[in-house]
Amino acid sequence: MNSFQTLQLGEAELAAAGTHMLGLMRELYPICRSITGPGVRDTLAMVSRLAPLSMTEVPTGTRVFDWTVPKEWSISEAYLEHESGRRFAEFRHSNLHVVGYSVPIDVSMSLDQLRARIHTLPDRPDWIPFRSSYYSEDWGFCMSESERLALPQGQYRAVIRSSLYDGALTLGEYVHRGSSDDEVLVFAHTCHPSLCNDNLSGIVVAAELAAYLRGRSTRYTYRFVFAPATIGSIAWMAMNEARLDNIRHGLVLAMLGDSGPFHYHRSRSGTATIDRAAGAVLRSWHPDATAIDFSPWGFDERQFNSPGIKLPVGRLNRALTGQYPQEHTSADSLELMSANALAESWRTCLRVFEVLEGDRRYLNLSPKGEPQLGRRGLYRTTGGYYDGVADRQMGLLWVLNLSDGEASLLDIAERSGLEFGLLAQCARDLEAAGLLAPAHDKAH
Repeated sequence: MNSFQTLQLGEAELAAAGTHMLGLMRELYPICRSITGPGVRDTLAMVSRLAPLSMTEVPTGTRVFDWTVPKEWSISEAYLEHESGRRFAEFRHSNLHVVGYSVPIDVSMSLDQLRARIHTLPDRPDWIPFRSSYYSEDWGFCMSESERLALPQGQYRAVIRSSLYDGALTLGEYVHRGSSDDEVLVFAHTCHPSLCNDNLSGIVVAAELAAYLRGRSTRYTYRFVFAPATIGSIAWMAMNEARLDNIRHGLVLAMLGDSGPFHYHRSRSGTATIDRAAGAVLRSWHPDATAIDFSPWGFDERQFNSPGIKLPVGRLNRALTGQYPQEHTSADSLELMSANALAESWRTCLRVFEVLEGDRRYLNLSPKGEPQLGRRGLYRTTGGYYDGVADRQMGLLWVLNLSDGEASLLDIAERSGLEFGLLAQCARDLEAAGLLAPAHDKAH
């Protein structure tokens, strides 16, 4: 197996990854997902083509911390039928037309009675909203405001052919074993229907990362978890509480398919290694990125950072939830997704992993004054990785000066402002020249 260095990723490999992820997204897009049910299983079966997932079924009624796994939900058909026979809000045209987890119904009512069951977005008259009712038995339809205003007067038949039954909540996991039992957790939520950025982008980037790691040796063990938001991460933690201490770093992936700048949401502590690694990568490669302090509102990082768990998990995304107008609407579609954006999101995650993998403490074996680097050939650019000779020379000097057995390469990157990959290459070259040796590895 090969180790990975993101600098070895060529443009052709990057483009291929983006095309592959967008292709997988197209396949996943029509599936009606929810927090439980066949849509989730169908989605995970497709992901398993990239990395073989192990499936865990958590039965209805299972207590997971303060939550209880609800009944499983499935749906085959839904529509509103006017007395003329004309149909509206048909599920077969868009799975957003039905409020998620709607109970089965077949009732007749007037348009005035029906209006209370219809959800629209008046300020976005051509978009269909996504709505759900997971934990209370209810029903409803969603449609564009334009379609609602065009509904003719008269009697309607409202039909939802769904089922709620004792079943299970489905979790999918892929574990890439490293040389250490210490783990990096990667989480993507699986509970949204035909929504691309909020849901599918995280799934396809996580799947592509898992596929890439399969053929490579790593220091850390990487655990990819695909589960519904909130109830899924909580159920996974409740079932794995005894081994959560193995998780050293974690990343929640979402909203990664648009072309906007990156945003990184820090862990609860704000100073975890994952926060620093993501910060180092974004400073070097994406200076327009923004780091945001932890908030107990958002995606599943808030569950992993809850006070009784306190796992060091951050979140990487592009668009910000609550500030992405298309979020939870039919406008969050394939047309807004970019293969280039997905590929760069994928590479950015790999760069973060590269920092985690390569962060070491070293000891300068010639610490009395600056060692003579010229006669060792260390002032030449080696490996073709970097064209900036001046940066390389500064990297060598920074690594030598701060390698006292206490400072890690990530510490040096933060202090020097130099790119982590450059410093890691400098450390490898200095070690090969006999000027550097690994220090006793300390938890950090």
